Amino acid sequence: MLKISKIIIVLISFFSIPVHSIIITPKAPKIPAETYVLLNANTGKIIASFDETKQIKPASITKLMTAFVVFEALKEEQILLDDRVRISKRASSIGGSTMFLNPMLNVTVEELLQGMIIVSGNDASMALAEHIAGTEEAFSEYMNEYAQAMGLKNTNYQNSYGLDGDEHYSSSIDIAILASRIIKDFPQYFPWYSEQTFSSEKIRDLKTDQPIEQYNRNRLLKRDKTVDGMKTGYTSSAGYCLVATAERDSMRLIAVVTGSKTPDERTEAASALLNYGFRFFENKTIVESSKVYAQAKVWKGRDDNISLITNKEFLKTIPKGSSKNIQSKIEIFEPIIAPINTDQPIGKLTLTLDNNILVETSLFSNKKIEKDSLWGQIYDSAILLFE
Repeated sequence: MLKISKIIIVLISFFSIPVHSIIITPKAPKIPAETYVLLNANTGKIIASFDETKQIKPASITKLMTAFVVFEALKEEQILLDDRVRISKRASSIGGSTMFLNPMLNVTVEELLQGMIIVSGNDASMALAEHIAGTEEAFSEYMNEYAQAMGLKNTNYQNSYGLDGDEHYSSSIDIAILASRIIKDFPQYFPWYSEQTFSSEKIRDLKTDQPIEQYNRNRLLKRDKTVDGMKTGYTSSAGYCLVATAERDSMRLIAVVTGSKTPDERTEAASALLNYGFRFFENKTIVESSKVYAQAKVWKGRDDNISLITNKEFLKTIPKGSSKNIQSKIEIFEPIIAPINTDQPIGKLTLTLDNNILVETSLFSNKKIEKDSLWGQIYDSAILLFE
């Protein structure tokens, strides 16, 4: 019986540079916030965080989930952007931030979405909730079902607009995950989050009869051109909260800040997190699909050697300049005996950085290997007896 062994090949450096460079990455800046998280939306990497799983009051950041549910309803064609929506007395009198709706207005789903996303209209949120689910309470159940399906472990909703409730809560990491899902799943609607003003010919000032122009409360949209979203929030118990997202050099970061004491504090805190992430981290493709990573001997096959490749590409977030320090280990499961299919794992590639595993992935033959002739198989069997 043949004895199966593992041949382990250790490469000094994944990028074939033998010198181990010293890379110093400072700690995240101290910011005035109760909780925070900085998430790379491309890779899911948490770059920095503080109490990111702690339950907090999300205030108007709740409207991210309201929007997500509406976007899903649009995708499933349960509703349309140009649907006319009846505005109830309850919705028009909800209070708080508003887009100035009243039961006499003839508005569309699209206009309500813009009023909710850009100027954080509580009335718009409730009108959308009632349009989709019939009641605010039924819509909240939809929100919680989506939160559960998304894996948000510290989130529960009681309303669509974000006013405080005993069982209305979320966490920084859950909010960041939700924001990344909106960006990824609904790119066609995401540009609304970067709009700085909103007005409608239907919503006019009673004194001047001019359209009421309202402004986005996310101050980073004006001061940083790379910031293109996403949502502010405030209640007296929640403090000032902000989800800010930006993209630089094809890397998208999401900063979530909760519990700041002033609008300026939340703005500065989110800005500091984003700048920290972009300055000291980068996205790097550290494993390329179909790239040859090793050669191996084949027994009893029509070919004597095969090239080993991966079938996946791996993009990782790493400290800038540290790619040259990535260590690679290749394990080949020998002996490799034909026939060999291209979906048959015959090795493993492991990449580490500072003794932390970045990637573990199987290696496969780059082509199918058929059995050799009977004489060739007998010959290789005889040689294997002495291996």
